[in-house]
Amino acid sequence: MRKGKLVLKDGSVYEGTLYGKRNAVGEVVFTTGMSGYQETLTDPSFCGQIVVMTYPLVGNYGCSPLFNQGRKCFFQGYVIGDLCDCPSNWRNEQSLEAFLEQQDIPTLVGVDTRAITRKLRNYGVLQGVIVPAEMPQDEVEALLATPDVHDQVQQVTTKEVYSMGEGKLNVAVMDYGIKQNILNYLVSFGCHLTVFPADTSAEEVLRYNPDGIFLSNGPGDPKDLPEVIENVKKMIGRRPIFGICLGHQLMALANGADTYKMKFGHRGINQPVKDLRSGRIYISSQNHGYAVDEKSLEGKGITVTHISMNDGTIEGVEYANHPTFTVQYHPEACPGPGGHEYLFKHFIDMMEGR
Repeated sequence: MRKGKLVLKDGSVYEGTLYGKRNAVGEVVFTTGMSGYQETLTDPSFCGQIVVMTYPLVGNYGCSPLFNQGRKCFFQGYVIGDLCDCPSNWRNEQSLEAFLEQQDIPTLVGVDTRAITRKLRNYGVLQGVIVPAEMPQDEVEALLATPDVHDQVQQVTTKEVYSMGEGKLNVAVMDYGIKQNILNYLVSFGCHLTVFPADTSAEEVLRYNPDGIFLSNGPGDPKDLPEVIENVKKMIGRRPIFGICLGHQLMALANGADTYKMKFGHRGINQPVKDLRSGRIYISSQNHGYAVDEKSLEGKGITVTHISMNDGTIEGVEYANHPTFTVQYHPEACPGPGGHEYLFKHFIDMMEGR
């Protein structure tokens, strides 16, 4: 432990206690979940970011491999108010401090995370660094000038094809940074999964003769993936397709729609979403900094099915000209009272021709 600081690109400085051996450089974002910190830490969609937890106490129920969503933590850095050093839970196998040390994640503790959140909400996400308090200003500015990263999906995707599940329905899963719970959920609905690296060609995927195709979540700007978008175009209409998060954005781009970077995004497990067809409101888990531009959907046979109750942005669409639907949020996480299963059931029905 030593003194450290978070420095934002606008010059703001937040001091605290620093854990970890390296500096962190990345886009600073906040997430509003009161729990689920390990799922957040291992969600590949956070690749390359410095993540601020708005809830002040983190680590109180420890960590367990059961909750990991990816093969490792892809964070650049972590900022929290209070790090619990005495976790209590029957599933606890490791303290959060030990987990962060094991994953080599620089962590700044004892910071007013809500003040940082207000800053980001007012001015938008900013580049930032976590460094020792004594680091000279010229070195800090050099780190802040680090070029943006554009290869996050390649960092998180699987390196080889693998399978899981014994179900009768064969689903080709495009891994752009998929969460383990999504895979588990698809298996629970009777699917046999073949998981492909992000850059796998459409021709190779279709050679497996899948009953359906799933486009996963993942990190970064969807426009950084022109080759992936071209492959998605070649899959359209060939099989039923279900997309989540980044998969939702990539499908929109493949159909001629547009995406844009949000001011501060949606990250947390308490995001309200409305299904416009039923009128029902769901509490959802979300992690995205980009959204589909509603104006760009006009005349493309794309119907908005879900919207955010916080800001009205698109949370789901359905395509009239091919058997495809996508959602921006994470229905597999079920942070609220549940009810998201209908999306997976709809995918199953499409594959079974119902």
